[in-house]
Amino acid sequence: MTPHTIRVQLPDGTVKEFPAGSTSHDVAMSISPRLAAAAVVARLKPMGATSASPAGPPHPGSTDSATEAGMYSAPEANAERLADLSAPLDQDVALELLTERDEEALQVVRHSAAHVMATAVLELYPETKLGHGPATEAGFFYDFYRPTPFTPEDLSAIERKMAEVVSRDEPFVREWEPRAQILDRFKTGDDFMKVHFIERFTQPGEEISFYRNGSFVDFCRGPHVPSTGRVKAFKVLSLAGAYWLGDEKKPQLQRIYGTAFFSKKALEEHFARLEEAAKRDHRVLGKQLDLFSIQEMAGAGLIFWHPKGAMIRKIMEDWMREECLRRGYSLVVTPHVMRVNLWQTSGHEGFYAQNFFTKMELDDADYRLKPMNCPGHILIYKNSPKSYRDLPVRLAELGNVYRYERSGTMHGLLRVRGFTQDDAHIFCTPEQVEDEVVGCIEFAEAVLATFGFHEFKVELSTWDPNDRKSYAGSDENWALATGSLERALKRKNIPYKTIPGEAAFYGPKIDVKLVDVLGRLWQLSTVQFDFNLPARFDLEYTAEDGRRRQPVMVHRALFGSVERFFGVLIEHYAGAFPLWLSPLHAAVVPISERHHAYAKSVQETLQNGGLRVKVDDRNEKMNAKIRDLTLEKTPYILVAGDKEAGSGTVSLRVRGQGDQGQVTLEDFAARAKRLIEEKATSL
Repeated sequence: MTPHTIRVQLPDGTVKEFPAGSTSHDVAMSISPRLAAAAVVARLKPMGATSASPAGPPHPGSTDSATEAGMYSAPEANAERLADLSAPLDQDVALELLTERDEEALQVVRHSAAHVMATAVLELYPETKLGHGPATEAGFFYDFYRPTPFTPEDLSAIERKMAEVVSRDEPFVREWEPRAQILDRFKTGDDFMKVHFIERFTQPGEEISFYRNGSFVDFCRGPHVPSTGRVKAFKVLSLAGAYWLGDEKKPQLQRIYGTAFFSKKALEEHFARLEEAAKRDHRVLGKQLDLFSIQEMAGAGLIFWHPKGAMIRKIMEDWMREECLRRGYSLVVTPHVMRVNLWQTSGHEGFYAQNFFTKMELDDADYRLKPMNCPGHILIYKNSPKSYRDLPVRLAELGNVYRYERSGTMHGLLRVRGFTQDDAHIFCTPEQVEDEVVGCIEFAEAVLATFGFHEFKVELSTWDPNDRKSYAGSDENWALATGSLERALKRKNIPYKTIPGEAAFYGPKIDVKLVDVLGRLWQLSTVQFDFNLPARFDLEYTAEDGRRRQPVMVHRALFGSVERFFGVLIEHYAGAFPLWLSPLHAAVVPISERHHAYAKSVQETLQNGGLRVKVDDRNEKMNAKIRDLTLEKTPYILVAGDKEAGSGTVSLRVRGQGDQGQVTLEDFAARAKRLIEEKATSL
């Protein structure tokens, strides 16, 4: 190998040599022109580096607090990163070409679409000043300052102009310029937002990265698709207002939202999913099916469970308690309010105070509504001496907790101020912790499978050692904790993604995100390692050698909260719950008043067999009753008339399947009980 040659390692381990300065596109062409045409962006990392759980890069162009600092300067050469296909390679590197199959490639397309939108806006309204335009999970947005408000007609014009920019197929070209030179240019043009970004997130003397397509120039570290022509399917969605830097004394910006996909078909499917999601909205179905309500007189974010919803909640909680006992947990109950000094000892008062409700001053001390159960479980553990023979101690509680959420952030059952957490805390030796984490993961898998979710994704949230004020504990503690969670995931052969800087203040965590019937991700189950609270509360156990040692602690919540899990269930099943979860298994509809007595006897027989059954004896016509019960998503409707009364049968109607003819009560009861016992998701 000569000094002017670099080595490129491909995902299959093959190593090829290329002239220094070759690009990822050159590498793709050497493999296949078809691959070069399909490639969107390259993932680069140091030669020989492997990662079972690569940390996903921030959304391209993102300017949230975690990623703004690196927006404009060059990424570290030795860091794993995404790069333009046209970027020259000047050192040995491991390279992976991302195509439309890769989620990260879609984020690059969306960020490029944001630049296309900004290009269109400046061409139509050149007086506009630019903010920033990141990709998001659902699409992208761009912030603009313009004294004249945009109108719906303007949004349509912007979308048409975007199509023109795409048709021009302008290359995205990355360029570099001295900081002082660029800063002077934007000050002269009164681009106050760009000036702010440069002054805050770059250093004097730096070379600053920006991207050019045609005559449009924007600050960005990229990466981007090769050209505007690769932004094939997009839609301008909506407009919102926001104050610059969140300060009402500063200029008001206009934020235009859009979305983009790889193809028109994917875009159409996205809007079809949105339409279906609107039909499944748990807030709408919760009202239609009379499951729960939020009462303005009582306050926002506080849930009232109506009889049907409360029945489903009971079934959920009964299953969870029984499963906890089967898996070796002990059930406990702790108070709803506790003294402030408890939260000071735990550290929550310092790290979590913004999420507390206001203190209550009582006659003996200040108290807080509890936002979590862990300090209460710690006090139960500490109440009596423990030996290594007692460990692990697993304490579980379906405990009501209260957290302050701003009024604009609450959303039906999914984000509330009072909720029930299926909390458990495991106190164990360091040697036991990996097995306990594996047990928690297996419990989480059982929860999802039982309630009808068959796909999930896992994230491992770790700390940021450069942000010590946000975390407690030593480097050694964090290494032990993170390693334990990693090994547990690898034992289970579960793929996962590492998310740096998202750990709890007391330790790293595993988040299990279920995938619902519409393909949406929901954060529910979590397993967390805690070395901090046992130290703060001086927890001990007597080891085998007779010495006093400190246990470690695992937090886990599998529903996450009963409220949130229930909201997800409503949307996943569109309110048509599996039979075992349904508040009502069957409704008996007498054809006329003379059939009421037989309908009542059917109800009694089935109820004695353990089924939840009601008789619809309203003074309505049979068809009207059937229509109403169908709208209520009743699993089974049992029609009772002369023929049925004479033969001891019912005419069976099954939700979603219609009339099934006559069946005996014994056959129907056996069918229903089998489905309930199996926890089947279909009728």
